[in-house]
Amino acid sequence: MARTGQPATRQVAVVQRAVTILGELADARTELGTNEIARRTGINVSTISRILATLVSGGLVEHVAATGRYRLGLGIVRLASAVHERLDIRILARPHLAELASRTKETATLSVPGEHEATTLDFVQSPLSVRSVAEVGRTSAAHATAVGKVFLAHGGTPPTGSLAAYTERTIVDPAVLEIEVARARDRGWAEAVGEREEDLNAVAVPVTDGAGKLAAILGAQGPAVRFSPRAILAAVELLTDRAATIAAGL
Repeated sequence: MARTGQPATRQVAVVQRAVTILGELADARTELGTNEIARRTGINVSTISRILATLVSGGLVEHVAATGRYRLGLGIVRLASAVHERLDIRILARPHLAELASRTKETATLSVPGEHEATTLDFVQSPLSVRSVAEVGRTSAAHATAVGKVFLAHGGTPPTGSLAAYTERTIVDPAVLEIEVARARDRGWAEAVGEREEDLNAVAVPVTDGAGKLAAILGAQGPAVRFSPRAILAAVELLTDRAATIAAGL
């Protein structure tokens, strides 16, 4: 099935029930037994027991042996910490995105690395009427975007199989992509010139944490007629400076 970038509309019933159970444990802020969870949710006890056993094995729920009841596990803290970290980056980066958009006159973006690709977390649109339109939640094709190349340059998982050709300028040869990624790693920034979309150019730089790990990616993108290679080079200095400030704030 082709990927659309949007979540599926059909849902898995057992996962819905697991989410409901986790919600009840969170709302209760105390231990709950299976019968009490059943009364609160309307889910039968045997199903609740099986779901709880699965959640316990995953560390999301803890079984309290002394009482035989259940409470949220430490795995929830790990997941919450990951979300909180991203929210912190977004809040920290927001004024810098606004400044970048104002000074470059192009759309400024903040992306965060995932397992296989980077995803747009926030953006500030160009103040000009002709502009590139960003979208929160959109993933960056690793081989065809500036953000994606930065992601790969900092340890991101390279794409497997054939590389999709979005335009005539898209890199579809893995060997060429490897050279491009190495170049981005060496100079500290990456560009994409008409590679994801015709007449769209972009540049991106890494935002690293105290351990040198990729925490986010700062980018700028705009119409090729205006965001020329010369304009891209001018934007690199601004992006690098703002990325360093955000990194220091982390």
